[in-house]
Amino acid sequence: MHVHKVGSDTTVLADSLDVPGIGFLPANAFVLFAKEPVVVDTGLSLSDRDFVARLGSVMDPADVRWIWLTHPDRDHTGGIFALLEAAPRSKVVTTFVGAGIMSTERPLPLDRVCLVNPGQSLDAGDRMLHAFRPPLFDNPATVGFYDDRTRVCYSSDCFGGPMPSEDIAENGHASDLAPDDLRAAQLMWATVDSPWVHIVDPGKYRATVEQLRRMDPEIVLSTHLPPAVRLTDRMIDTIMGAPDADPFVGPDQRALEQMLATFEPGATTTPPAPA
Repeated sequence: MHVHKVGSDTTVLADSLDVPGIGFLPANAFVLFAKEPVVVDTGLSLSDRDFVARLGSVMDPADVRWIWLTHPDRDHTGGIFALLEAAPRSKVVTTFVGAGIMSTERPLPLDRVCLVNPGQSLDAGDRMLHAFRPPLFDNPATVGFYDDRTRVCYSSDCFGGPMPSEDIAENGHASDLAPDDLRAAQLMWATVDSPWVHIVDPGKYRATVEQLRRMDPEIVLSTHLPPAVRLTDRMIDTIMGAPDADPFVGPDQRALEQMLATFEPGATTTPPAPA
């Protein structure tokens, strides 16, 4: 796990998951140092992660004013309740659907919720954060935002892609990959995370992508991609092609059993020593 700065006002709390057969998938959260500080997502829901402690390495958690939950999947909500306790003045920015989904496991305290829909904005004291629905998403509550003061777009899962190494996933930039490799990674992720893209009207889908192009962000921050600086047009051209990409087909049970067999006690990939 790494912590590093990107742009003038944002810190990346970087993490990743090693996904066999796919690569290292970034799992980022962010801190936007606005006048009213904003934490964007709260990390993985794994027992060995302490999100509040990691946040504490860059700021006093008690100073957090807003927790922007881009959507309530477990790779985004790991530290949310601990952070609500550590930041008593904070509110969770989500949607009606997002709050409803959270209530199926552990409800958010409704007096700590701020509902913001796509097309609306949040006043963070020294800037307005403009909410939008990213073109690609895997949860109906997904809402990203654009900070027009710094020209940074927080795109949630959209634009994600697995990386070839943990170091690039957690401490690199999207530009560390060759353009063709980045395009392949992002198209793979698009078909994994948003398989519906193959069955929707391509023209209507691409119109939503053009809305993002008109924002013209200088930096794109995705949960599942290292920071992307001045790559927006190239990445938009990539996801424009998502409806025509090959659908993702994951391993079946036979492949799983073959993989598990390599983990069994005594399994070896080298021949035994002679008796």
